[in-house]
Amino acid sequence: MTIHHSTSDSLNQPFPLSRDLVEQYRTEGHLLLRNVAPREEINAFRPILRQVVDAIAQKDERQGRIEDYNTLFRQVTNVWQIDERLRSLVFASRFARIAAELMGVSRVRLYHDQALFKPAGGKPTPWHQDQFYWPLDTVNTITMWMPLLDLTEDMGTMLFAAGSHRDGPFLNQSISEESGILYERLVSEKKYPVRSYSLNAGDATFHAGWTVHAAHPNTSAKIREVLTVIYYEDGAHIMEPDSDFRKVDMEVFHPGAKPGDLAATPLNPILYPPPFGS
Repeated sequence: MTIHHSTSDSLNQPFPLSRDLVEQYRTEGHLLLRNVAPREEINAFRPILRQVVDAIAQKDERQGRIEDYNTLFRQVTNVWQIDERLRSLVFASRFARIAAELMGVSRVRLYHDQALFKPAGGKPTPWHQDQFYWPLDTVNTITMWMPLLDLTEDMGTMLFAAGSHRDGPFLNQSISEESGILYERLVSEKKYPVRSYSLNAGDATFHAGWTVHAAHPNTSAKIREVLTVIYYEDGAHIMEPDSDFRKVDMEVFHPGAKPGDLAATPLNPILYPPPFGS
């Protein structure tokens, strides 16, 4: 399938963000935005992303991951490197500009993308904090979570503990049933409001690296198809890894970088502002 030039052009147009929406994100640590990408464009990219996920699943590739989350979702990282046709979606300056404006920074880099496909019958994703995995010395990190089809909550949408990003980090644990129980107790004790949404294809949530979040089980008969893109503030440095998870992330997503170096490898291009003003 050919992605026409007009497709990538439209994904590089600014998305209007009001001051109230920015403040809502900074207060709650997450934000739902509607129609971030037009449905017809998502429909054009969807079969390509599905092909990539199926191909990696058939090869049973771990892509450098320590733990296997196949009971929760199929996970394929850096799809833009696997199929060139997906680059214009992952690199879309519209998405990266939203990330920059929500964090209040002038330039953002790509950490990595992920296709997260939760199969029919997939288990809930336990509560966790993403930045536990990332060897970055900044709190200015953010993840865009965008479905490729309409999602109701029974298909495995996200839950967010509103305001938890301001109090973290909490537990020094990876995603597991045990972490889910401990975080659930923490969310209850601290009385964080829990938000959950149904989304349409091309809608997106954005959440901070320390926001405690989870995902519903997929009790539907459909695969939950989602693309995520993680961004961080340009100028961040690689921190000394304090866990095997951060050590692996440093090696896989910042190849050749050492603690103290700028987090600026060829795998982490600046996505906003876009090069050449495109």
